[in-house]
Formats: sequence, C-alpha cells, structure tokens
Amino acid sequence: MPADFIPLGADMSTNYLFTLPDQNGNDFAAADHLPLVLYFYPKDSTPGCTTEAQEFSALLPEFQALGFQVAGVSRDSVASHQKFVCKYALEVPLLSDKDETVCRLFDVIKEKNMYGKKVFGIERSTFVLDAQGNISREWRKVKAAGHAQAVLDALRETA
Repeated sequence: MPADFIPLGADMSTNYLFTLPDQNGNDFAAADHLPLVLYFYPKDSTPGCTTEAQEFSALLPEFQALGFQVAGVSRDSVASHQKFVCKYALEVPLLSDKDETVCRLFDVIKEKNMYGKKVFGIERSTFVLDAQGNISREWRKVKAAGHAQAVLDALRETA
C-alpha cells in the first residue's frame, strides 16, 4: 500500500485537501465544495470518459438536490478540459492534475496493459467526500456507462 494511500473514512479535512485548476484555469479548492463527489477518469474526449462526464452532467441537479457538488479529475491540461466541456456542453467542473499529485493521493494511478505495453494511467474511480472532508464512499475499477446513476442511487439510500 502506498504511503500516501487514503484509507476509507480517513480525515481529509486537514491533511488531504487539495486545490487544482478547473477548465477555466480557476482554482477549485475541495474544502469549498464539500460534500463532494469526486470522479477520476483517464482522458478527455474518449468514448468512456465522454459517457461518464455526460451522465454526471445530466444528473448534476439531482446530486445538488441532495447537497452534493460533483467534479471530475484527469491528467489532461486546462485547455483540453476547456475543449471537452465546450464540445459536449458539460456542466461539471473538470480539474487538471497534470503532475498527478491528487491522483496519487487517491491512489488511482495504476499499471495497465495497453496493446501489450505496460503503461501507468488513471483507474476510473469515484470518491464521496462528506461535509467534513472524510471519504465516506469509494468505487474503483468502474465502468463508465451507468456509474453516475449508481453513485446517485447510493447517495439517495443514505440520505
């Protein structure tokens, strides 16, 4: 287990809060958006990532009705996020983690086998941070289609 792995229920309110630039280059401080559904995805404008972003965007009002904000994180640049948001009229903020600091903090950088080559990339994962900044729920190795609805359903069950 990596030294910076965050165990389920870990207190993020002091040691693990982060700030990343959003698709407009503005600072997005997690502490200002709690409770927060934070989803990590591999790459802008790819089929699975587009599906996931569109589904989270479509369901954003329902997440907000439960009191949650939603944000996506990938290693793509601010400019890439801006194009992705504009092309698909996405409603959720997309955060740029070019140096993988937050990705590594949440332990979502994993070795993958791509066309016979070993590469490191983001494992599609989602975390729910409660109002105190604690991880209250996590999903790892998720399939994009239907995942946003599954997260929403889980939050409704605990509301």
